[in-house]
Amino acid sequence: MSKIPLYMQEDAKRKQLSKRKHDSKREQIRNDKSLMSRYRGALRARHYSIRTEKTYSRWVVRFIQFHNMKHPEDMAEREINAFLSHLAVKGRVSASTQNQALAALLFLYRNIIGRDVGDLGDLIRARKPERVPVVMTKGEVKLVLMQLHGRDRLMVELIYGCGLRLNESLDLRICDLDFERNQIVVRNGKGGKDREVMLPGSLKIRLQEHIKAVQKIHRSDLTEGFGEVVLPGALDRKFLGATREWRWQWVFPQERRWSDRKTGQQGRHHLHATVLQRAIRRAVDRSGLTKRISCHTFRHSFATHLLEGGYDIRTVQVLLGHKDLKTTMIYTHVLNRGPGGVRSPLDEL
Repeated sequence: MSKIPLYMQEDAKRKQLSKRKHDSKREQIRNDKSLMSRYRGALRARHYSIRTEKTYSRWVVRFIQFHNMKHPEDMAEREINAFLSHLAVKGRVSASTQNQALAALLFLYRNIIGRDVGDLGDLIRARKPERVPVVMTKGEVKLVLMQLHGRDRLMVELIYGCGLRLNESLDLRICDLDFERNQIVVRNGKGGKDREVMLPGSLKIRLQEHIKAVQKIHRSDLTEGFGEVVLPGALDRKFLGATREWRWQWVFPQERRWSDRKTGQQGRHHLHATVLQRAIRRAVDRSGLTKRISCHTFRHSFATHLLEGGYDIRTVQVLLGHKDLKTTMIYTHVLNRGPGGVRSPLDEL
């Protein structure tokens, strides 16, 4: 049996030593519970959303892994610059994604490590393209809706009819619906803001029938000893028994109950986003449309159709929940005032 050459043995030892060092650094980060737990705690204390908390935490972990598990306290502007430039050059991420990663790292250094990040030097910024949103015509909206049925159609009609974001439609609770005033209260929207939107008259009866079906499910859950729902903030401690109350139940609950393995407690969460996303994707495929249509396209179409109908942009801004009017202004680019509203000289020949 031939012996392993000396240079191969040395190479193997070098790789093994490098792996040990890497594993040691990884273990050091893992054992430093005061880092990630304090990071998540600081985000939660400032009322950042759970989604933002998860996203920011992933960026911090990627930053540490990029620098071979080096502790953030031992890094500064140069390492941040290298990571963000790598995202733009090698990762080819969008400008918004790069800004998101930067925001996560700035929060880490300012609020956890206690150090202000200075000049990032020659940071390579991802180029921010100027794009117009994909918008459907009213006929195309109707065509897609015809391919949807039951609960899925009702949810998409709510998104289009009220200009809701996907998560805003999923987070609706019974107490947010006001059938007397024909309005819906969108609570804790983007940026932690509440707003009121109209309840389309054409959906009122069908939505009430849907609510009756959901109430039957809730009563059945209560009979079986369940029927609890997760409440926002600390309301479950402030109002004992509120987790079982009808008014706090989801408008669009999941079909199956969730279960806590430790306590055996069961309840219902709202419908998962992917259920509606897949339903829309199938409906678009069946409709034969070639536009890239998602749940958010219906919100874009809502804003555009309101502007086309003569409503002023300030009203649309309030209904959409935009903080800055510039965000709403993007919908003026897709009105029939651009190339689509110009008559080509070829048509006049």
